[in-house]
Amino acid sequence: MEDNELSGRVIGAAIEVHRVLGPGLLESAYELALEQELRLLGHDVRRQVPVPLEYKGASLGDGFRMDILVNDFLLVEVKSLEQLLPLHEAQLLTYLRLTGKRYGLLINFNVTALKNGIRRVVNGF
Repeated sequence: MEDNELSGRVIGAAIEVHRVLGPGLLESAYELALEQELRLLGHDVRRQVPVPLEYKGASLGDGFRMDILVNDFLLVEVKSLEQLLPLHEAQLLTYLRLTGKRYGLLINFNVTALKNGIRRVVNGF
């Protein structure tokens, strides 16, 4: 499945979650619901995937956890904020770089219309 098709399916799943739950919940609620919606669509979904961090050759343990990884390809960062900031996009880009993944979606569920809360991020390596 191409990245655009997969991104479209994940966005469609997020829109369904937002339609059913609406804005105002904690990130964890949206993350769980999105995981379930993506599974219902037949995707391989991993949630809260630990990512080891290395610094100057030393292993520092799990540096962070990816919110959702779809089909071992697309990283999804779930937010429930008043507004997305450039810092949030930079965070996702760093996660992509550290994991060697190319594509990510930043989805903020705390908006009236979900289309206003979605950012696609591409790691140019």
